[in-house]
Amino acid sequence: MTTQPRPRRSALYMPGSNARALEKAATLDVDCLLLDLEDAVAPDAKDMARTQIVEAVSARPYGNREVVIRINGLETPWGEDDLAAAVKTNPDAILVPKVNSPADLQMVAHKVSLLGAPTDLKLWAMMETPLAMLNAGAIGACGLDPAVRLSCFVMGTNDLAKETRARLSPGRAAMTPWLMTCVAAARAGGIDILDGVYNAFQDEEGFAAECAQGVDMGMDGKTLIHPKQIAPCHAAFSPSEEEVAWARKINSLFDEPENAGKGAIQVDGKMVERLHADMGKRVIAIADAIAART
Repeated sequence: MTTQPRPRRSALYMPGSNARALEKAATLDVDCLLLDLEDAVAPDAKDMARTQIVEAVSARPYGNREVVIRINGLETPWGEDDLAAAVKTNPDAILVPKVNSPADLQMVAHKVSLLGAPTDLKLWAMMETPLAMLNAGAIGACGLDPAVRLSCFVMGTNDLAKETRARLSPGRAAMTPWLMTCVAAARAGGIDILDGVYNAFQDEEGFAAECAQGVDMGMDGKTLIHPKQIAPCHAAFSPSEEEVAWARKINSLFDEPENAGKGAIQVDGKMVERLHADMGKRVIAIADAIAART
């Protein structure tokens, strides 16, 4: 379970086959780096990409950025070698593609343990297939089992569109039921969830609108395909000063002795329940974590 929130507002895909991109990643103000061995790497570059990612992560130049390696599926010619290399490199997490059921994650978790991975190495799950949507609740429940190591969902909206033939149109009406199902599944499992990519990286207005939609849906952040998307993504997914101030105010009031036994209090003409204070604690924790990393 996610017990101590950390900022995952932005998660930038970086192709492992691009050595310059891996070097540049150490200079970017991004929360998470998704070092990719799968979709962004051509078949004839897979081995080279693996070597470059191992070298880059082993050098540990990425500071407080969360480092995640996306491997190829274990059914591919590269998956087993990717997994072994990722475990040896010891990133923060390994991103497993095309998770269809809990059994997929359980198998990877078992192999990770056999490879001697430390207990703090986590698994992230790509949610990008029709079966994943149908099994979202069961997959999310893996977050309740420490042995499976699951800590985050990543929505693969491009693959989901391909597999279902649903259109990725403005507003994502066709995707909304699946996105919200996965949000619910993630929360039930006590894990985070990141929204899918926005392909038109030159379309600033469209990207801002989709970020705002992700915030409204309850996403923790968004996956990105270009560095220019980082700043507007952070603007969307960071708690505002007003939100933080309100959260601190209501928590301070609930902490006062005269309110210790109350389930609701009046603040500035509004009735505020203790559950709002609990929600505010996460806002404060995320805001403090963002301040600590800057």
